[in-house]
Amino acid sequence: CLGRSAGAAAMALRGVRVLELGGLAPAPLCGMILADFGAQVVRVDRPTRSALAADVQGRGKRSLALDLKRGAGAEALRRMCRRADVLIEPFRHGVMEKLGLGPDVLLQENPRLIYARLTGFGQTGKYAKSAGHDINYLSLSGVLSKLGRKGENPYAPVNLLADFAGGGVMCAVGIVIALYERTKSGKGQVIDASMVEGVAYLSSYLWKSQRLGTWTRPRGENLLDSGAHFYETYKTSDGKFMAVGAIEPQFYKQLIKGLGLDSAELPSQFSASDWPEMKKKFASVFAQKTQAEWCSIFDGTDACVTPVLSFDDVASHQHNKQRGSFIKNDEEEISPRPAPLLSRTPAVPSFKRDPFIGEHTEKILLEYGFTKQEIAKLYSDEVIECSKPRANL
Repeated sequence: CLGRSAGAAAMALRGVRVLELGGLAPAPLCGMILADFGAQVVRVDRPTRSALAADVQGRGKRSLALDLKRGAGAEALRRMCRRADVLIEPFRHGVMEKLGLGPDVLLQENPRLIYARLTGFGQTGKYAKSAGHDINYLSLSGVLSKLGRKGENPYAPVNLLADFAGGGVMCAVGIVIALYERTKSGKGQVIDASMVEGVAYLSSYLWKSQRLGTWTRPRGENLLDSGAHFYETYKTSDGKFMAVGAIEPQFYKQLIKGLGLDSAELPSQFSASDWPEMKKKFASVFAQKTQAEWCSIFDGTDACVTPVLSFDDVASHQHNKQRGSFIKNDEEEISPRPAPLLSRTPAVPSFKRDPFIGEHTEKILLEYGFTKQEIAKLYSDEVIECSKPRANL
């Protein structure tokens, strides 16, 4: 692995100062994306007796433990925001205003600040002050109604869609757009990133393809929602799975060939009434060989058949290995490499472990213009916490 320092100087977001208020799932991903591409991300954590953080997406970040519920803590953050480029806040509507840290206050003091508000329901509307999780945002967006097999209840595919795609990723896109706009206007702005709207926007194709007749059948009976036998997963003889996505006729032809079936004896590919029976036929064929055997048959073809890889296998798969798609940090933990790849200013992710809560408190405050005396006062007043990691003996 290349060291971070080798390419860090060329990263696209180098020099951008980000303050990320500690939260769960979406905001940490947003901050990690910015950090991976070169931003200086400070995670502002709540002081705690435990040095361990709940955030597992702390790569490339540093931690400042600061009690925002105390007046001196809120004032310290307010002061830091005068020197920051981006603030990411994941709290429910009204929380920051109660702390005296709303966008009206902070942008008045730093008109260049990009104030990113990442919440489930957004800053306005009936549910703005309500609690929720990925499944709730997904349901309100309309997307959840499309997910699930025939005859079953809708189901949420873990918490990827609303929390991470519609939340963390969309918010990061909004921040980068606002940073670009600032190069022309010199002004910051407020980003209202709602996970409901983020995941709804993500589903634009579903909305715009309705007139094509793609979604006319009930859930689980359409082309792309597990209705078709040629867009499905099948169990192999060793208990693993293969994924099939042979939509186009020329690809379907190669699929049929690889399965050892005779197309002359099969119904038309797009005869939806025959799909359930064809699924049974495909399932019986796939069950006759191991995943590795099917890979040897379909690799190198355009049949659109690939193995369903487990987290244990994905990094060692030949394709992913050749691209270096997964990386190891200093503690041998495997995770996906930042994407997409930029040819001239690629992300150079940190290989260090994630920060402990309060690990960098003093150093960060010094960088943001606090004196050692001011820091000592904040510490004695228990507004900040300084955690020094112990060496492993």
